[in-house]
Amino acid sequence: MAHLIFEYSANLRAEGDLPGLLKKANAVMIAQGVFPVGGIRSRAIELTDFCVADGSADDAFVHATVKIGAGRSAEARQKTGDELFDMMKAHFAALFDRRYLALSLELQEFSEAGTWKHNNIHARYRKA
Repeated sequence: MAHLIFEYSANLRAEGDLPGLLKKANAVMIAQGVFPVGGIRSRAIELTDFCVADGSADDAFVHATVKIGAGRSAEARQKTGDELFDMMKAHFAALFDRRYLALSLELQEFSEAGTWKHNNIHARYRKA
C-alpha cells in the first residue's frame, strides 16, 4: 500500500500539470518494486485558502505526504523519498525558475493495526 497526497496552492492550478504529476508519482512508486501496484493511489488537493510566508507575494507550494504500510527497509524508504522528491523537483523545475515556489515531501510509515482495506484491484496484477 502506498498513498500519495499532494496538497498544492490554488495559484498553481493553471501551470502545475497536476494530472501529469500524479502519473509520474505512480510510476516512481511502481518502479520501486516494493509496493503492490494495485495498492498505489495518488491524489492532488487544491487549497484555495492558504498563506505562504508573510502573505505579501503570490508564493506557491506543493506538499507531498506519502503514506506506506510498515515493513520496508530504511534503505527502501529513503530511496522512495529521494526518487519522489527528485521527480517533484524536475516536474516543477520550469515554474521554480519563474516564480517563488516551496516544495516539500514527508514519508509516513504506519502499522497495519488500525487500518481496514477492501480492494479487488490487486487481483488484476496477480494475473499478469
